[in-house]
Amino acid sequence: MPAPLIELNGIVFRYPHGPEVFRDLRLALCAGERIGITGSNGSGKSTLLQLVVGLMRPEGGTIRLFGEAPAGEPGFVSARRRIGFLFQDSDDQLFCPTVLEDVAFGPLNQGHSQAAAHGIAAAKLEEMGLTHLAERVIYRLSGGEKRMVALAGVLAMSPEVLLLDEPTAGLDSAAVRRIESQLGMLNHEMIVVSHDNDFLERACNAIYVLHEGVLVRTV
Repeated sequence: MPAPLIELNGIVFRYPHGPEVFRDLRLALCAGERIGITGSNGSGKSTLLQLVVGLMRPEGGTIRLFGEAPAGEPGFVSARRRIGFLFQDSDDQLFCPTVLEDVAFGPLNQGHSQAAAHGIAAAKLEEMGLTHLAERVIYRLSGGEKRMVALAGVLAMSPEVLLLDEPTAGLDSAAVRRIESQLGMLNHEMIVVSHDNDFLERACNAIYVLHEGVLVRTV
């Protein structure tokens, strides 16, 4: 049997001088899976995603990505090239002047020339029906537009796995439908954190509740 794409075993974590967040937390994302995670505010959902990509480090337990345990920061840097992370707040992810420049930023960092990166970005915007936003100034976008552009920026880097932190938070119903439609057209494995249980039921094939430091499967 192939190794899970992402595997957390016995994770223990607490913030400095704070309460324990995780105790013996376990999760495996396998080929073909889309896992949804819900839970109360402060339960550690966003922290879990940050642990996966090495933005935070656990006190105990093991993390394996694509069958290997990352060896320090270089190992996580290598794994991050294969994982697309959509942050909860789009403003934390969008920082270039225009939409096209922002979506091209990731491919540029991957070593593509400016012309190639802009070509990749333009193609991704067209694929997602966002070409009309290409020259728009980032700060003038609506919340839903920012979310779609942030997702375009993630997908432009051709990740193998997606980590999505509250992808529909604060969006109106039309924007939620656009995000949901776009995710439905992808073939990626995903871990999706959301308070929207109805959205998770439509978007995922397994759902867990994060409660008192452990994950409990509900669907």
